[in-house]
Amino acid sequence: MSQVTLPHDAKAGPTKSEVRAITLDKLRLGPTDHFVDVGSCTGSVTIAAAKRVSQVTAIERKPERLETTERNLAANDVDTDITLRATEAPEGLPDDADAMFLGGSRNFEAVLDHAVETGVDRVVMNVARLEVAGRAVEAFRERDLLDEVVQVQINHGYELVGATSFNANNPVYIIVGQKDAEGLA
Repeated sequence: MSQVTLPHDAKAGPTKSEVRAITLDKLRLGPTDHFVDVGSCTGSVTIAAAKRVSQVTAIERKPERLETTERNLAANDVDTDITLRATEAPEGLPDDADAMFLGGSRNFEAVLDHAVETGVDRVVMNVARLEVAGRAVEAFRERDLLDEVVQVQINHGYELVGATSFNANNPVYIIVGQKDAEGLA
């Protein structure tokens, strides 16, 4: 996966690179896709996706975070048609998206409704809180989108008294949906 440079930070932080790699794999992005990032924050997913698709729409409700997305985009070699929208989803969502990532949980039911109504092929949502993950799985299932749920926990090694120990990050639930999903096997 090509490198994403993030010299500018937002308090919510970027999607970790390992989680981003799995997320992008689950989105199955192609070169002609229109990708939508809902809750762009630092722009880490926007930037990584922009290196794979022809068009990106990034939506962020907090203007300072959208500015961070814009500044991080400028620090990366991205030659893609990118639209940035300072609004709260589902407002501002395009009607012609092929794939959509939800990086936040605010209004996710309305965003999923929009995805179903407009025929988005692939939807992935990352969630860090267990209760929200449960609600999101049910929302995907109710809309016949649920394809799979992946729980990921990344641990990074560090030296401790001449040996290697690990710092654990919180788990992330990656909820994968697609149009006409068969559901969990």
